[in-house]
Amino acid sequence: MREFLVEITTAVPEGTGQEEVDRRRAAEAVRAGELAAAGHLVSLWRPVGELRSIGVWRAADEAELHEKVLGTLPLRPWMTLTVTPLESHPNDPGRVDAAR
Repeated sequence: MREFLVEITTAVPEGTGQEEVDRRRAAEAVRAGELAAAGHLVSLWRPVGELRSIGVWRAADEAELHEKVLGTLPLRPWMTLTVTPLESHPNDPGRVDAAR
């Protein structure tokens, strides 16, 4: 599977009731857990003081990432995404074959 850095900004549409927002956020937490268990959601962070998320996600390719992974998130219609495909860096200290 390929890894992707995904920046997510969520904007609730004006006029959306709090009940709908709460329902979607609860469903989002459940779906994120399912995607993590399936190996698609690796890590997720929220920058201090910001209303956005940054995460590492896995999928076979970018089409699968958008259609079968991110597209299944209950908040997706309210999200703006920036997706960056990643590849391993030769100096990554987590690489098994990295020079010591």
